Amino acid sequence: MHKVKVITDTDSSLPADVAARYRIDQVPITIQFGDDTYEAGVNINDKELFEKIDALGSLPTTAAPAPAAFRSAFAKAFAEGADSIICITVGSKISRTYDSAVTTAKDDFPDRLITVVDSTCLSLQQGFMALSAAEALEAGYTHQQAVDAALQLLPRSHLYGSLTTLKYLAMGGRIGQFPAKMANLLDIRPIMTMIDGKLGLLEKVRTHSAAMNRLIELFEKSTSGKPIVKAGIVHVNNLTDAALLESRLRESLPMPDEILVAEFTPGLSVHGGTGLIAALLVTED
Repeated sequence: MHKVKVITDTDSSLPADVAARYRIDQVPITIQFGDDTYEAGVNINDKELFEKIDALGSLPTTAAPAPAAFRSAFAKAFAEGADSIICITVGSKISRTYDSAVTTAKDDFPDRLITVVDSTCLSLQQGFMALSAAEALEAGYTHQQAVDAALQLLPRSHLYGSLTTLKYLAMGGRIGQFPAKMANLLDIRPIMTMIDGKLGLLEKVRTHSAAMNRLIELFEKSTSGKPIVKAGIVHVNNLTDAALLESRLRESLPMPDEILVAEFTPGLSVHGGTGLIAALLVTED
């Protein structure tokens, strides 16, 4: 039987233990504070990220993994006996990670089968695509069938989230300081979803309870009574709301027994800000 290795990047929001369980390797996104470089999921997590941001009063920059990082990951997979690789990256409209992986596969491993998949999404939407590929391989599917399984998950997945504060968007220059302060005073909660390959603003509501209610309404409408087969919740230093959202989802929808709860991870969290909460539901075919 051919051995196929699944690789993704840390923007997938997959917890390390879950990735290890499915033998998925994750190439880290780079976080840069001045001259100090960190790797998401290696030597910095969401808690440490925002401790540094709040102490410095400024945001770091983020960068896609360099081709050398993918070269190392691909070489390791082949050295460990893989015959081929499926690499599922964060969406190409969000990061140059996909380009980096494609360049590495083409330039450094021209005679090996490496399929680089542009997930066109992020976080657990991307992570669940990697899990679907790994599950297909465990079930005995071929390389291409596993790629197809990952791609087929995307149109069945529904991602909605809410920001708690606009402070960090203002720090990054995406919104003015005064509008951000006014929005925070009024407790305005942007509702986010994937729009044209990026995490974008769907609408705004006021108050924490209204945001939770609206998330539930959106999931009820988008799943349209279809069986929900996978579910995950991501947060940025906000386990309280993660637990609340899980409870509200279980009250309102027929949820699977297991709901994966994960950090958003630093490569993404720096853009959403501490307090972010979101969920991903995957419906049946």
